Amino acid sequence: MSLPPEKASELKQIIHNHLTKMDIHGKIRDVLAETVREELGPEHRALSEADFIRALQRRGIVDDLMKQLQFSKEVSPELSPKPATHYVDTEGTQLRKTNIDPSRRYLYLQVLGGKAFLEHLQEPAALPGQVCSTFTLYLHFRSQRFRSKPVPCACEPDLTEGFLLEVHRETAGEGSKMADATAMLSICDPVHMVLIKTDPAGETALVSSHFLDWRSILSSPNGKTSLAVELLGVGSECKVPAGVLNVKLELYPPLSDTLSPDVVSTQQSMERQRRAERERLFLVYAKQWWREFLEIRPSHQTKLVKIFAQDENGVNRPVCSYVRVLRAGRILESPRQAARFVSLLPLERAPVVGGGGRHEQWCSLLAFLCRNKGDCEDHATLLCSLLLGFGLDAYVCVGTKAKAVPHAWVMTCGTEGSVTFWESLTGHRYLHQPINPDDPPLAPQPRPSYPYRTVGCVFNHKSFLANCQPSDTVELCIFDLREPSLWKSMSEDALLSVCAPGSGSSVPPLPPLCGPAWDPAAASNHLELEMRLLVSEHRKDLGMTTAWDDQLSYLLSAALSAYELERSTGVSCGNEEFQDAVRRAVPDGHTFKGFPIHFTHRNARRAFATSMRSPFCDEIVCCRGDQVRLAVRVRVYTYAESACAVWIMFACKYRSVL
Repeated sequence: MSLPPEKASELKQIIHNHLTKMDIHGKIRDVLAETVREELGPEHRALSEADFIRALQRRGIVDDLMKQLQFSKEVSPELSPKPATHYVDTEGTQLRKTNIDPSRRYLYLQVLGGKAFLEHLQEPAALPGQVCSTFTLYLHFRSQRFRSKPVPCACEPDLTEGFLLEVHRETAGEGSKMADATAMLSICDPVHMVLIKTDPAGETALVSSHFLDWRSILSSPNGKTSLAVELLGVGSECKVPAGVLNVKLELYPPLSDTLSPDVVSTQQSMERQRRAERERLFLVYAKQWWREFLEIRPSHQTKLVKIFAQDENGVNRPVCSYVRVLRAGRILESPRQAARFVSLLPLERAPVVGGGGRHEQWCSLLAFLCRNKGDCEDHATLLCSLLLGFGLDAYVCVGTKAKAVPHAWVMTCGTEGSVTFWESLTGHRYLHQPINPDDPPLAPQPRPSYPYRTVGCVFNHKSFLANCQPSDTVELCIFDLREPSLWKSMSEDALLSVCAPGSGSSVPPLPPLCGPAWDPAAASNHLELEMRLLVSEHRKDLGMTTAWDDQLSYLLSAALSAYELERSTGVSCGNEEFQDAVRRAVPDGHTFKGFPIHFTHRNARRAFATSMRSPFCDEIVCCRGDQVRLAVRVRVYTYAESACAVWIMFACKYRSVL
């Protein structure tokens, strides 16, 4: 079998690297000298190639070489297009470069452990097999995402991982070229590092979100550099150090000509100055725009017009910078499926120390996805980004719901003037039908079904519009965003100067979505077995035996499928077939009872405890009677970022006794 030229050159490079690493030439010289002395003798007979190979084999040199060279099965790129950059393995502190394209440039980032995580100073060392809190490190660099293995939380956590990051230009025609020092100096995208803590119950917390400027390695003479990265806390603790990570950076292949440290520092300084100047000019413009908005009507002072929001690091950023056009590839297939995915990410307010009002914190997208939960603003900006990716005219709305509680949701404008509200926390959709206050009293008026009360502003990645209508009540508002007498807009150029990704912006790059991390069928089977065990144990504690009806359990799948289909598409179908199948499975004179429930986690004990709080579920699980047969069915539906919809249905059938 012949190899293509690029594969042959890659194989030659790998073999050459291993031969050099083993000092094979020196060993061959030693073997040759020893063989000549011992085997030729005084007559100096000729040394054949077979004699030479046998001498190498006796000394184990050939075996050592073959162990070092590891060959993988070649897979046709048409059948499995796997990018080379996403396969990294570590052997001690050495990088095993099995899938590296020799024509590309790579940054190998090694984390060599952590220290000074003082919050865990008194935490006892975890015993083998003991469930404890863990740290997990997530990385994002230019559309590449990585995560470390979870390690026990400690003052000096054993975070030792290697990540291979491909460095390439994204401009047209230069994606396949090896980046040189000058090209890499112009790449200002940082390595976004997010540290997540997971407690024994599976609850996650954001520990730190750090942006690492890696370009100091461009001035390192040997292509290697080490540094201590200080991680700061988040939210109200954004100025307090959370810990330190020891990091080593290395370029593959090394640069033939490195840059001067002055050149690198000058470039970084120029970028900071340019960024600060753009932010200063935008702030001047925003102040003038706000003064003009207040001059329209004095009551505008009380409207929720939010121009800036603080991220997890306490940095004030324009709200438009939190929204981008996000395409999910084949992970999500439709806007409604995207809404279902976002609604499965749990709602949790930003934690604060002490009481008082609500602490508002808008997370960067990577921090939100890694934490796997967030506030309503995080959900709304993510859903808006996904809907923009699906080609819709989407905006984030900032306003209030019942009892004047601040809230954020998403709005899409149709080509024919229709306006649809999307609740990112539930996935529900509402059609907006405005009420005309000038209509006569007896004229029929639509009753709004949405929970929103007022709206102060709407925005997306390139538009910001404040509501300047006499009333900001949602049901009275007209959402004709092109009418300047109803909506006052900001300059698109001014917004793009600080919100568009690029060298002049402090906006973090947008990470791609990742697909499900586990098999839904296996997760469903495992969770169902746990549920059966919990039900049996509960009935045993009550002095009852348990008899399962496997056929009835299987029939419940149709109902769970119909429930999830209705949640994700809004279409109800399949219940007729389920009801007919149950009627056939339950004999005459018997009674059937079922109780479905929905979760967004896979913790069996938590789910069972929550289910048993319902009197309907308790009645089924604790059913007494004649010929009682129990059934339970679990169906786990997986979505992007390991979000899951878990449907559980408890059921029983028994003979009715008059």
